[in-house]
Amino acid sequence: MNVCGLCEQQLEHGYLCPGCTRATTERLDRMPKLWEALAAFLAPGGGVSPQYGRTRAVEAPLPVRENTLNLRAAGGIAGVLEDWRAAMQSDRGWGPPAIPAAVDRRVAVAARALSMNMDWIAAEWPEAGEFATEIRSLEGDVLSIVDPKDPAEEGVRRGYCVAQFEDGEVCGAVLRSYPGEATMTCRWCSTQYGPEDYLMLKQLQPA
Repeated sequence: MNVCGLCEQQLEHGYLCPGCTRATTERLDRMPKLWEALAAFLAPGGGVSPQYGRTRAVEAPLPVRENTLNLRAAGGIAGVLEDWRAAMQSDRGWGPPAIPAAVDRRVAVAARALSMNMDWIAAEWPEAGEFATEIRSLEGDVLSIVDPKDPAEEGVRRGYCVAQFEDGEVCGAVLRSYPGEATMTCRWCSTQYGPEDYLMLKQLQPA
């Protein structure tokens, strides 16, 4: 029996589960728009750090944000997608892919080619897990620039869930509190902890 190369769910056959196959396909379909969205974030942020004591010479900042430029350059999003497309076509016994001249077209063509072959990738390609993982990471790199998460949405870590299952095993999932929520809810087993439970929860935390 295989496991999904992205979420590690057990599979009867293949290399990606249906959910991860769909998610990877959607990520590929979003890549051209994400590449375009990065253009608005090329300019570096303003702001000057104060200097105390002696004045010192500082290097002029780059006229663009380097991480954003790297993702939009030929070796960024386009390069990652094209490398995977070339590997996929090689393993299918096809010839090397044609590469358009413009970077935006390179992103769109490579993403489309991979998306169209996701059924084969998920079912037949041993590299599917590594491929899906890198595509997820690539999307995360872009979203960290164009749509960064609000730190408040991450919640504050408060320890581990101490609820027990029927077999006596402790849940152990990480508990987080979020602004505006009076209770903490375990995102794994759905056990809720109110303020009256906090002392008990603290006492039962693993050493």
